[in-house]
Amino acid sequence: MLTYTFENRGEKPYYQYLYECLRHDIEQGELPAGTKLPSKRSFARQLGLSVMTIESAYEQLMVEGYIYAEEKRGYFVSEMLGQMRYPMQQERPLYQMVQDDSRQQWRMDFTSNQVDRERFPMAIWSRLMREVLSSPSKDVLSPSPPQGIWELRCAIAEHLYHFRGMNVSPEQIVIGAGTEYLYHMLIQLLGRDHVYGIENPGYGKLANIYACNNVAYRFVDLDEQGVSIDSLRAKQVDILHTSPSHHFPTGIVMPISRRQKLLAWAAREENRYIIEDDYDCEFRFGGLPIPTLQSIDANDKVIYLNTFSKSLTPSIRISYMVLPLPLMERFRDKLGFYACTVANFEQYTLAAFLAQGYFEKHINRMRNYYKNQKNEVIALLKKSSLWERVSIYEEDAGLHFLLRIRTDKSDRAIKEDLDKCGIHIRSMADYTHGRKKIQEHTFVINYTALDTEALPEVLEEISRNVL
Repeated sequence: MLTYTFENRGEKPYYQYLYECLRHDIEQGELPAGTKLPSKRSFARQLGLSVMTIESAYEQLMVEGYIYAEEKRGYFVSEMLGQMRYPMQQERPLYQMVQDDSRQQWRMDFTSNQVDRERFPMAIWSRLMREVLSSPSKDVLSPSPPQGIWELRCAIAEHLYHFRGMNVSPEQIVIGAGTEYLYHMLIQLLGRDHVYGIENPGYGKLANIYACNNVAYRFVDLDEQGVSIDSLRAKQVDILHTSPSHHFPTGIVMPISRRQKLLAWAAREENRYIIEDDYDCEFRFGGLPIPTLQSIDANDKVIYLNTFSKSLTPSIRISYMVLPLPLMERFRDKLGFYACTVANFEQYTLAAFLAQGYFEKHINRMRNYYKNQKNEVIALLKKSSLWERVSIYEEDAGLHFLLRIRTDKSDRAIKEDLDKCGIHIRSMADYTHGRKKIQEHTFVINYTALDTEALPEVLEEISRNVL
């Protein structure tokens, strides 16, 4: 009989503690593949918990790929490749001190994924910046170290530990002015004699960056679980860029079994690496954050990338990467002559914003705001005449969802007709390269910047144009 006690739960919610217990037993092989888990009701009675608590734990395990459900049969443990390491519970050491359409004014732009600038905590940011500029202890006018100031790297390391379960050292972190800049740095670090892989469909700007750096790149197809290992091998890729926790634009969350296979692929060759882009990890609306690929990497093969431009405001061009320790040594030897491209006073301000808890509070507020915004957009869709012709997918995380329209018109014809009405929208085809089979009539809806007052009229316009 499967049973657990909750004496060591601490302040964790019951569903989170149960999820962690089940995940541990699956990873360690104590619950082998194919094991049938108790039904929600019987497990709830057995543990003295609510059915909703069991359901929440099972849902988190399902979205991460540890278990799967079969209709009228129940929940079963997924196949695993072997035991995994999870360093996130180690005690922390004490540290010493795609095409740009923005120029055109659209009546409604469903392609814009900008954050809401008006909700940026300007008063707090301004106060912290004044304190930084007036502090004699902050050397704001000196050149920044190549990796960025120590205070900001410490604050990021602490944030990653508490929010993403990543046990990394500030020594592994490199600060840069935007992820595009960091991509250029990585190409110099890893070398131009490798083949770089881009997810298909995926982030098209990467192809432009690789082309500008004269490096070979190939498009790696996705399946329903994310990056296809068969396609990865067939394309003979050395370095892969991927977003396993929430892929853009499909919204796929890569299950644990596929993550293990991806790590195993990288471990087979010395010069293989995975660039993990965790671009909107803060905006997951249900359950716990999805663990990063980096946090289960036992072979130093994952380079982690993230940015504050998405969570704060695009004008704050502060991004960072976490390098495996062997690559960190190569970075110092090969690229240590570079100065950090972010001004010291901005780095000190962000360090204080993180260390004093303002970032966490801001993310909590924005998560609630965007969840309400998404719900309002979907509610308006349901009230429109368009609703009877559409289905919505992947709306539980990230700042976009997919809208599939039942229509006989081609995607190109729909977009061209809507462009004439001042309505800008992109389909999955716009993010797909070559002859890969695409989800026809599926459009990507970025909802963060939509004017909900004007939306009902726009939805009716769309409804008339898809017939």
